[in-house]
Amino acid sequence: MSHRFAVGDHVSWNSEAGRVSGRIIKVHTEDFDYKGHTRRACVDEPQYEIKSDKTDHVAAHKESALRPFDEG
Repeated sequence: MSHRFAVGDHVSWNSEAGRVSGRIIKVHTEDFDYKGHTRRACVDEPQYEIKSDKTDHVAAHKESALRPFDEG
């Protein structure tokens, strides 16, 4: 199955602070440890690590939470 996003893609997502954007730095297709918790991922439902454009914060999100970033 092909994924909607890949490493290097510019995406955005909703957070408590509003819309945030960043670049995907890693795609997980197997369960992984993230900040002390096991995050579930598989080939059909990957999770993505994204580095924020404005800070060095790294977030992990499911594909359904992400949107392509519209720079226009």
